[in-house]
Formats: sequence, C-alpha cells, structure tokens
Amino acid sequence: MRKSRPKKRTILPDPKFNDSRVTRFVNDMMWDGKKSTSFKIFYECMDIIEKKMKDSEEAPLEIWRKALDNITPSVEVKSRRIGGATFQVPTEIRADRKISVSHKWMLLYARKRSGRSMAEKLAAEILAAYNNEGAAFKKKEDTHRMAEANKAFSHFRF
Repeated sequence: MRKSRPKKRTILPDPKFNDSRVTRFVNDMMWDGKKSTSFKIFYECMDIIEKKMKDSEEAPLEIWRKALDNITPSVEVKSRRIGGATFQVPTEIRADRKISVSHKWMLLYARKRSGRSMAEKLAAEILAAYNNEGAAFKKKEDTHRMAEANKAFSHFRF
C-alpha cells in the first residue's frame, strides 16, 4: 500500500480461557484453515499438562505462558552486507515479532518431537520449555549466544 499501513486486526479471545494470546497461538498452529482442530489440540494439550503437573499449584495456562516467556528471544542476528563482506548484526526484536517467533519455535520443535499425537508432543515441549530445557529453549540460547558473539558489529544496525 502506498499511502498508509493496514490496520491491525483485533484477535478475539478464545472461548475456554478468554485469552487472545491463546487464539493467536492457535492461529499459528492451524493448518489448512482447520481452526476447530487446532483449538481441540490446544485444549487437549492443556488437559495433559494439568494431569502431569497436578502437584503444581499453577494452572496449565500459567505454565504455558511461563514456557513461552522462557523461549522468547530479546535479540536476533540479521545478515547485513557491507563492502563485499556479510556481517551478522545483532538487533533487538519488536514486541509483536517476539511473540510470533516464540510461537513458531514452540510449534516447530513440538512437531519434530516423537510422540503419538500433536497434543502430547506440544505438552512435552511446553513442559520442557517451562523447565528451561528442550529444543525451543536451546534455540533461544543459541540465538542469544550468536548475538553476543557478534556484538562488535552492532554499529552496522539498519
């Protein structure tokens, strides 16, 4: 668009937890427009987390939020070509991109896990991220380590 940026669409909260972030996560998980299937997987995943963490005083939704906070990156590296050389320049991430990146990492590594159903794999990845372990948490650590190693090139910011 030449004149103005498109308006941000408001995401309606989900029916069970009344949380719009859950709806955004479900939208990211959705394939082929099958939103009801995606909601079913997410709610089944919350039930699995509740069964596994029944001795914990936190609700499954709080565990999911904490897990997402644990894998949310604050910096990333972007390739920048300067004078024939390509540098990995560390940059801070916008707030809405942080959320989408953490959702994508969570879903990517949940899908790669071995397990019976997507709900079980997602529950396992959420519990791993909640305990500061797992593939998604390792990806965040690697990203931060890469940004720290290339801190010398931060003056090449966009």
